Amino acid sequence: MEPKKTPLYDRQVALGGRPVEFAGFSMPIEFTGVVDEHLSVRREVGIFDVSHMGEISVSGDNALDYVERLTTNQATGLDPFQAQYTLMLNDDGGVIDDLLVYRRKFDYLLVVNAANTRRALTWVTGHAPADVRIDNLSDETGLIALQGPRAKDVMRQVCGDDNVLGLEPFRSMGATIGDAPCLVSRTGYTGEDGFEIYINASSTGDVWDILMGAEPRPKPCGLGARDTLRLEMAFRLHGSDMDESTTPLEAGLGWTVKLDKGDFYGRDALIRQKESGIPRKIVGLRSDAKRFARRGSKVRSGGEEIGEVTSGGFSPSLECGIALAYVGSKFAKRSTDFKIDVRGQLVDAKYEKGPFYKKPEN
Repeated sequence: MEPKKTPLYDRQVALGGRPVEFAGFSMPIEFTGVVDEHLSVRREVGIFDVSHMGEISVSGDNALDYVERLTTNQATGLDPFQAQYTLMLNDDGGVIDDLLVYRRKFDYLLVVNAANTRRALTWVTGHAPADVRIDNLSDETGLIALQGPRAKDVMRQVCGDDNVLGLEPFRSMGATIGDAPCLVSRTGYTGEDGFEIYINASSTGDVWDILMGAEPRPKPCGLGARDTLRLEMAFRLHGSDMDESTTPLEAGLGWTVKLDKGDFYGRDALIRQKESGIPRKIVGLRSDAKRFARRGSKVRSGGEEIGEVTSGGFSPSLECGIALAYVGSKFAKRSTDFKIDVRGQLVDAKYEKGPFYKKPEN
């Protein structure tokens, strides 16, 4: 089957984007190089096509109750147009997906990972009560992320509503760019200031062109820079750092789990794991060795294999190796003498509580 293309595919190829297949889509891995794009986001402003993400609408009289059943965090109490990071679990407490929930005027919008859209939609639809409506809006929705310390300067030029510039984190509002009505939010995945712009798919190209015509001109960025930016922040990536065999307690995402809010899918399994003990935990590791860990690299301590890297690579901002790894719970501490097997060579690593990258003070 041919990979799908987002509404921005042709524009990105024309800009030099090098497409690869990702989550069933043909997406650019890079334009001018991962390091160049990464540092542009840290220092200026970058623009990402994230139209491959999935959008699922949950509406009806009991939509809120159903969202509470579906997700680990507490959606009750969200203000209109407020967003929330949360998880969707299977009955065993495994992570089906990590996602954003937006409370809108007439529905709750679930924004799920592209690789999990089909799985999430099947789960959400399959468990929905008769009085709750589920609509898959993925194909009709475009999504552009503008990230970096000068993202505000771009939005100031292209959006006539000054209220957008004052949006607080995890808030959203309606706005217009050109002639296109948009939902603009501020959630981010890079650790920098920025905006997410949800648009009708048919208007996505026009909005992209307007953003690209602003000064400073945003640097087009691909999947490679998106991954290094999120790893520097120790943000988990579903499919690498968590999946349906991983619980939120193991993944260090217990803060998203509200066990006292009432029943939700996977709650009983999490309670049992909490009572019996969490067998493994995710840790951040940093190394100054010239070789850096990749996914699958084994983690050792005292001559014993204690875990495995799930995400790893070179940090362009810190100029060192960084990684996320699962290790036995008793080893998940600063005093452990960590070593990572990188292509047959053991390199020293130090425990580091995320994020690895911390924004410099002004």
